[in-house]
Amino acid sequence: MVTLFVTHSVRDFDAWKQIYDEIGEARKNMGVTGAAVYRDTTDHNKVTITHQFHNIEAALAFANMDELKEGMMKAGVEGKPEMWFTEEVERTAH
Repeated sequence: MVTLFVTHSVRDFDAWKQIYDEIGEARKNMGVTGAAVYRDTTDHNKVTITHQFHNIEAALAFANMDELKEGMMKAGVEGKPEMWFTEEVERTAH
């Protein structure tokens, strides 16, 4: 499994989240198998999102979609998002 991490600031979290939710089906169609949304505990407009994929090719295709970039602009993302990819090595439940 490959996870794409994205972190960025938004003008208004609630407005951003509404648009994020509206494109949920599109994310699924682009190979996203799971996702999570986090926000900073002190700055609620700083957001980190994870998207899981079966492989790096699907993750890279998603990250480079013009529709993703357009959606981020529409949702009020400020500045350039920071993105990185990881492979899960281990998961432990306690």
